Amino acid sequence: MAVVRNLRTSPQKLNLVASTIRGKTASSAMAILSFSKRRIANDVRKAVQSAIANAENNHQLDVDRLYVAEATVGKGLVMHRWRARARGRAASIAKPFSHLTIVMRERKE
Repeated sequence: MAVVRNLRTSPQKLNLVASTIRGKTASSAMAILSFSKRRIANDVRKAVQSAIANAENNHQLDVDRLYVAEATVGKGLVMHRWRARARGRAASIAKPFSHLTIVMRERKE
């Protein structure tokens, strides 16, 4: 398992990347994330690498049989900023953060 907190992207955008690797083997998930064009895919790849390392070192699991059992995305804090608009008004800008949890399991084969 690996948890990444306060990723600087919206949960909706992060979930698009996380959904591409759910249920995939560890090697194919790494390949998908390496060639993804989305900016946040690099941070998700680091989280998958960390989850693989945790499974290997802390739980003595076989790396070749690992797969992404869960890739859950949660809502983090939201920074509120203001932008000046016409006639002395202000418009709100929300800058959301996300949490990512990756769970790796070993296939029973």
